[in-house]
Formats: sequence, C-alpha cells, structure tokens
Amino acid sequence: MEDIKKQLSFLKPALVNVLLENSTLANFDKGTKILRFEQYVNVLPIVISGLVKVFAKFEEKELLLYYIQPNQSCVMSFTAGLKNSTSKIFAVTEEDSKILLIPFQKIPQLLKEYPEFNNLFYAEYDLRYSDLLGTLEDVFINKMDKRLIDYLTNKAKFTNTKQLKLTHLEIAKELGTSREVVSRVIKKLENEGFLSQKNKVIYLHD
Repeated sequence: MEDIKKQLSFLKPALVNVLLENSTLANFDKGTKILRFEQYVNVLPIVISGLVKVFAKFEEKELLLYYIQPNQSCVMSFTAGLKNSTSKIFAVTEEDSKILLIPFQKIPQLLKEYPEFNNLFYAEYDLRYSDLLGTLEDVFINKMDKRLIDYLTNKAKFTNTKQLKLTHLEIAKELGTSREVVSRVIKKLENEGFLSQKNKVIYLHD
C-alpha cells in the first residue's frame, strides 16, 4: 500500500488515507473495456499505473478523444456520476493498468471535506478541454496525413515506444475513418520516410 500512497503523493496524506480506506484497487488487463457507452457511472477512477484511452461514439463510428495517464482521472465520468446520468464515452485500457475505484456515494463528502479534491477535477477539466480542442482541430481542419502523424506520435509518447503493434483496422477505428484510407496514408508516410512497417509493427523514424 505504501507504493500507492507514494503514487498519490500529489494529494495530502489525510485525503490519500480516506481514499484508500473507501476505495477498491483493481487490476485490468490490456484491452479491457472498463466503462461502456451509456452505462451508469458508479465509481470514479484514478489511474495508478498503466494507460487508459477514452472514446466517443457516433452511431457506428468511434473516435479516440484522449488518454488517461497515471495520477489522472476521467472528468467525463466525474460529471456523469455527479449528475447520475449515463456515460457519453467509453474507456478501454491501452496497457495493463492498476486503477483506484472510488464509490460515487463517497464523492460529495470528499468534495466537501477536502477542497483539494476539487482542484484535481478543475485541473482535469482544463486538461481535457485542451485535449478535446486538439481532437476537433484534427477532425475538422487537419488533413488525414497530419491526423495520422499526430495519432502515431501521441501513441508513441504515451506508451514510451516507437515500435507500435497496430493494425490498419485498429488505427481506423480510433480515428473514425476507414481501413482503406489509413492504409493509403500510411503508405504515403512510409514513402516519405516518416515510418516503416514489418509484421504488423509500425516503426516511427526520428
């Protein structure tokens, strides 16, 4: 438990102790859908280790919105839980992840007794607002080659590797486009020297 306390050291010790006493620490394998679209939100997550990706859904299409890194939470889950409304997003683990799950019935009390807990979500709102603006710019302004470069660069940064085990179909789903479009643009980027491919692994070049 001491390693968890160390990970949460950006919060005051008293708040950390209350969180650990009233929450569940869960381990999730890579690729686990930890929150489903239109599901009621009963717990608030704080990622301790690993990485979670958050998507919006539009009919049959999905769009990657942002990543939740260690020491971060999901502000859209926070909002849905406080309003007792269904989730407008869904979330999937990008890596094996350890996540602290805080029951929502405890949240109002925590917000009242520990003002710093509010600050965590003010920071989350600011961060996700910037993330969403970046996503909208990608969708409405940037061409697909720029969107794909940004996507691969961010994926490499968040997973700490330039060797990305991704299929063209997986990329297409996260960018809300077709596999054919992704394959065409990746071939273009490969010809331009931005990347290379081998055995379903994309290698990003410096």
